[in-house]
Amino acid sequence: MLTNFFVPCHRTVFLRGGPAMATGGKSSRSSIHRYTNRLINEKSPYLLQHAHNPVDWYPWGQEAFDKAKKENKLIFLSVGYSTCHWCHVMEQESFKNKAIGKILNDNFVCIKVDREERPDVDKVYMTFVQATSSGGGWPMSVWLTPDLKPFIGGTYFPPEDGIYQVGFRTVLLRIADQWKRNKNALLENSQRIMSALLARAEISIKGEDSPPPFPEVMARCFQQLSESYDEEYGGFSEFPKFPTPVNLNFLFTYWALHRASPDGARALQMALHTLKMMAYGGIHDHIAQGFHRYSTDQRWHVPHFEKMLYDQGQLAVAYARAFQISGDDFFADVAADVLLYVSRDLSDRAGGFYSAEDADSYPTAKSKEKREGAFCVWTAEEIRRLLPEPVEGASERKTLADVFMHHYGVKEGGNVSPAKDPHKELRGQNVLIVQYSLELTAARFGLGLEQLKTMLAKSRERLCEARGHRPLPHLDTKMLASWNGLMISGFAQSGMILGKEEYVSRAGRAADFLRGHLFDVCSGRLLRSCYRGKGSSVEQSAVPIQGFLEDYVFVIQALFDLYEASLNQGWLEWAVQLQRKQDELFWDSKGFAYFSSEAGDSSLLLRLKDDQDGVEPSANSVAVANLLRAACYSGNMEWVEKAGQILAAFSERLLKFPVALPEMARATVAFHRTLKQVVICGAPEGEDTKDLLRCVHSVFTPNKVLMLADGDSTGFLYHHLPFLSSLERKDGKATAYLCENFACSLPVTSSQELRRLLLL
Repeated sequence: MLTNFFVPCHRTVFLRGGPAMATGGKSSRSSIHRYTNRLINEKSPYLLQHAHNPVDWYPWGQEAFDKAKKENKLIFLSVGYSTCHWCHVMEQESFKNKAIGKILNDNFVCIKVDREERPDVDKVYMTFVQATSSGGGWPMSVWLTPDLKPFIGGTYFPPEDGIYQVGFRTVLLRIADQWKRNKNALLENSQRIMSALLARAEISIKGEDSPPPFPEVMARCFQQLSESYDEEYGGFSEFPKFPTPVNLNFLFTYWALHRASPDGARALQMALHTLKMMAYGGIHDHIAQGFHRYSTDQRWHVPHFEKMLYDQGQLAVAYARAFQISGDDFFADVAADVLLYVSRDLSDRAGGFYSAEDADSYPTAKSKEKREGAFCVWTAEEIRRLLPEPVEGASERKTLADVFMHHYGVKEGGNVSPAKDPHKELRGQNVLIVQYSLELTAARFGLGLEQLKTMLAKSRERLCEARGHRPLPHLDTKMLASWNGLMISGFAQSGMILGKEEYVSRAGRAADFLRGHLFDVCSGRLLRSCYRGKGSSVEQSAVPIQGFLEDYVFVIQALFDLYEASLNQGWLEWAVQLQRKQDELFWDSKGFAYFSSEAGDSSLLLRLKDDQDGVEPSANSVAVANLLRAACYSGNMEWVEKAGQILAAFSERLLKFPVALPEMARATVAFHRTLKQVVICGAPEGEDTKDLLRCVHSVFTPNKVLMLADGDSTGFLYHHLPFLSSLERKDGKATAYLCENFACSLPVTSSQELRRLLLL
C-alpha cells in the first residue's frame, strides 16, 4: 500500500564544518563561546541550547532557590523546549543580548526549565499564567518571589518596546524597581494569587457526586464538537489548528454507539474528513513523512514545522482506526507513512524514541542564520530544476515539474500568505499541499491514474533525495517514558489493525528499552527521561527525574496495547505492577482521582489534577480506561471502583463542558457498560486461532479487551482469572467467547459469527 502514496525518504547526513554548536535556535554560526553557565552540566537538549548565553542560568533546584533567598532576589523563570520556534526567537533577541543579560544577572536569579523534563513545574506556573492573562504558551516567562510564588507572568516578549507590546528590557527594569520600592505589596499580591490558585485547582468529589450517565455526557460532547466543526476543511477551530486525536477517537466511539443514526454518520464523517484534510495539507510532510505540530491557518496549509513524537504516536492510531472502520487504503497508507518517519528519524539504536525534530534549520550549508521551515519548503525554480523531464503521453507538452507543481499547489512566487509569515522567512517559498484529487490532476494532463501515481512517487523521491543534502534541523534526543508509551501504542495498534508484525516487534523493542533504561527494578518506579549519549550509549542525569503520572498512564496503556498485539503475558504482568505503583504514588485518597505529581517536593506549590484533554489526553482520562482494563485482566474489582471515583471527581466538568475531556467522556461508556472480554481459546500458532484474532482486529470495538487462553495454567491470566480454566475449544477448534464480568457467552468458532457478535 505504501508505494502508491508515499515514498520512503533516505537522508544524507549533513556535517557542518567547525565545532558543534550548543544552540539549536535562530543563531548565527559561531564556534567560539564567550560565556558558559551551569546549564553546560545538564543533559536536556533545551538547557544545553542556553549553556552559552550571557545570562547566568541555573537549572531548577535548591542551589538557585538558596541563592534567591540569601540575596533576597526575585526569580526569573523561563520555561520552554528545544524545538520551540518562539523559544529560539526569544533566545536570539534577548537571552543572547549582553545588555539584557546584565539586567537579568544583576536583578534576578535566572532559572531555565525544559517543560518536557519537568511537566510538574511547567503546569504549576502555566496555571498561573493562564489564570492571570489572556492565554499561555512557550516560551513561558514568570517572575517569582524568593519562596517561588508567582506574581507576574507572560510568554514571549520582544526585546524592546513596540506599538502593541512592552519590551522585555522595560519589563525587567520595571519589575526590579517595584521589588525595591514595593516589596511588601508584591509579596501580599503573590500570596493572594496562590490562595486563589489553590482553590481553583481543587478537583474532588463533592457530596454525593457519582459517575455521570454516559448517554448525557456523550450527547453533549458530540453536540459541542459538532458546533465547532469546520465543515470545509475539518478540524474544530478556524486557526491555529491542532490535530487533537482525542476528538477523533471520541467521534469514532460515538459512531460505534450510533452506527445506524444520522448523528453517528455525521460523527464518522467529521473524523474521516478531518483526517483526510490533514493528510492533504501542509501540516503533513509529503516528502519525508510524519506530521508537523500544528497549522497556522484554516486549511492545514502553513504549519509550525516542528515534529513531536506524541503527535506521531496518536496519529498513527487514528489513521489505523480510520482504515479499520472505513476499509479505505488511503488511511492505512498515512499510518504507514507516520511509522516510517518515526522508524527512520526519531528512533534510537537502543530501541527508544526521540522527542522531537526542530522547526528551524539553516537553508544552505553557507547560511548564517536558521529559518523556520527551511528544511521543508521549496521554490518553484528548485522544483523545475529537479523535475525537468517531459511527460510522455500528456495532452500538452509538459514536464514532471508542471504536473507536480499543479498537484501540490506550487506557485512561481511562493504559496505562503504574508499574513502567515510574520518574519518573512517563507517569502518566495512553497509549502506542499495536495490541491487536487488524483483523478482531477490526471484528467488535467490527460494521464492514466496509475501513470500519475508513479510520476508523483518518482517526483517525491527525487525531492526527498535533494532535501537530504540540506542541513538537518536540530533533533531533540531526549527520550521520555510518557511519549515513548504513546509511540509504543502507535506501533502496537497499527500492527494489529494493519496486520504488520514488524510494527508489533518495533513496539516490543521499545518496551524492552523502557524496562532497561526508564524503570528502576529495585523501587518498581518509572523514570521520566534518558538521553542519547556518545556513540550508541544511553545516559541518565546525575540525579534521575522520577516518573510523573503521565509517564505511568501512557506506559501502562502501551503495555495493554502491546499485550493485545503480541499476546505476550509478560507485558500484562508489568502493566499491573505499574498500576499498583501508580496508585501508591499519585492517588488522592480524600478527594479521589490522581495527582499529576508525587507528594513531598517542597518546591512545587501545587499538586494538580489536569482537567483538560489537549494535544495529549489528560492522565486521569487515560487512567480510567487503564483501570478498567487492569480489572478485566487481573480480576481486581477495586480498580473498577477507582475508575468510578475519577469520573465522579470530574462529574461537573463532564456534564457541563465534556468537550474539554473527550477522552474521559468516552471512558464513561466503558465504565457504565463494562468492558467486553473477548477470549480466544486456542494454540497461539494455530491458523484457526490466527483467523479469529484477525477477525477481532478487523472490527472497531472500542470497549473491549482481548485475551488468549492458551491452556498454560502457570501464566499470568490463568493465575488471576480462574474462570478461564472452564473455557474449552469446541470440536477441537480455536473458539471465541464474549464475556462480561467474567460470565461468558456460548462458544463461537466461525469468524463471521464472531464479527457479527462484536458489532452488536
